[in-house]
Amino acid sequence: MLTFLALTSVALLGIVPEQSQAIAIYTGWERHALVGSDIRLSCSFFSWRWTSEDVTFSWTYRPDGSRDSISIFHYTGGAAYVDNKGPFRDRLEFVGNPGRRDGSILLKNLELNDNGTFTCDAKNPPDIVGRPSSVRLLVFEKVPIQAGVITGAIIGVVLGLLVLIVVIYYLMRFLVARRVFSLSVSKHGKKKKEGSQQRQGPVPPADPSKIKV
Repeated sequence: MLTFLALTSVALLGIVPEQSQAIAIYTGWERHALVGSDIRLSCSFFSWRWTSEDVTFSWTYRPDGSRDSISIFHYTGGAAYVDNKGPFRDRLEFVGNPGRRDGSILLKNLELNDNGTFTCDAKNPPDIVGRPSSVRLLVFEKVPIQAGVITGAIIGVVLGLLVLIVVIYYLMRFLVARRVFSLSVSKHGKKKKEGSQQRQGPVPPADPSKIKV
């Protein structure tokens, strides 16, 4: 009965509840880092509405080999809260900008035990329906051989392309300069020949009276 009266009052006042729309959340897919280093885990969202003052971000962590996730961070009401009992209690910093829909966190002094999956969830009321996004973190004692080989190959290809572009550039300049020089020499020689002919003039015909028979 009370619900019916409330709905009736809303209808009479002409107040229409704001409808919720879906929200899309984005993180990276996989991140690599070295032991002792810091890494930023990005999280952002897309919503058709302006960023709400009640926007929230939540991060959970599931270690490799575990089925359970634990809450490590929560942002709500303009304040950031880091779990004070979890594995990142002294090594997590909020570096996002909620006004720009950024809920990124920074993990410091990484350890091998930090390997796992980090999941970000965001709400932008009234848009609260969305699928959380996850990013996997892999921590190494040193750069993996495969990653080093791939990085070296990419650098080699880029440098090779730059060298090829420079060679082609200077080759084109040489060919153009050579062509211009050839045309200039040819044109100059032609003008010189025409001038020589004009100075000599026509050859007079021979006098018949001076021809010995």
